[in-house]
Amino acid sequence: MSGGVDSSVAAALIKEQGFECTGITLKLHDYGAVSGDAEQAARVLGIPHQFLDLTEAFGRDVIKRFIDVYEAGGTPNPCVYCNRFIKFNLDFYKAAAPGFDVFVTGHYARTEQSASGCWLLKKALDPKKDQSYVLYSLSQEQLGSARFPLGELTKNEVRDMAVGFGFSCVENPESQDICFVPDGDYGAFMENYSHKKYPDGDILDIDGKIIGRHKGLVRYTIGQRRGTGVAMNRPVYVMAKNAAANTITVGDEKDLFTKTLVAGNVNLIACETLDKPIRCMVRTRYLQQEKPALVEQTGPDVIRVTFDEGHRAVTPGQAVVLYDGDLVIGGGIIH
Repeated sequence: MSGGVDSSVAAALIKEQGFECTGITLKLHDYGAVSGDAEQAARVLGIPHQFLDLTEAFGRDVIKRFIDVYEAGGTPNPCVYCNRFIKFNLDFYKAAAPGFDVFVTGHYARTEQSASGCWLLKKALDPKKDQSYVLYSLSQEQLGSARFPLGELTKNEVRDMAVGFGFSCVENPESQDICFVPDGDYGAFMENYSHKKYPDGDILDIDGKIIGRHKGLVRYTIGQRRGTGVAMNRPVYVMAKNAAANTITVGDEKDLFTKTLVAGNVNLIACETLDKPIRCMVRTRYLQQEKPALVEQTGPDVIRVTFDEGHRAVTPGQAVVLYDGDLVIGGGIIH
């Protein structure tokens, strides 16, 4: 229970199903106090509540991975790491609430069990809130233990329920995508956290000519237009980052499009392996419009994605997630 509308309503709905519930609020970082709204929601529901301090694990498995990917020239999605290693880590809950049957979150997604017993992950019914993209890396054990009461609901329905239950969190603003960088200044956060200074470097055009200076590689991402500091007679975009050379390459928007990508750290949910190339829909950013593509598995932990048409701003470090309608086939991390 984070103290927000979604997790509070999820707790209420699972209690209504007859489960004996315990509310657990995770302390994940030191930026601001953990909200008392979770305690208020637990009191309203008449369930016990406790805090679980996972600051050390969060620093190791989420923040450090986040920084490592940025330093290597990529752009990570820390929610993927957080879900797999922290929020859905069953060992933490087994220690905090021994003997539990299921654990429940306020994520917008759905699960179901196939005839063969395999747990499947599906999109939420509300496309604007669907979070299946950041859940693709969950294991069978994690999916089998998780319940998502909000998967069949819209955000408006959930907020109305929160009002009806009398939760104090109703007027709270939506949580930020990256909770540990509240002001959105990733570069400043990483320098402060790692006690490093990320040096300036050259900005190159697509011919390799030096046309400016950047303010530290970690402050830029593929597809970025604003903030490059390059004065041109036309818009230019970050199209590549070279961590070894500490350079950024910029080009026209047409230079951002590619037809192929390779991804590793693959997690397949709907099948064990891709025995042959498959056609499916693909997403390379959270809430991005899906694009049709051909996907083939080229190694035990590697897939190649070939888009029907050029795909904009494919970014190393982001997740590529494969869909068959509402069903999540699986995904991986873009190289």
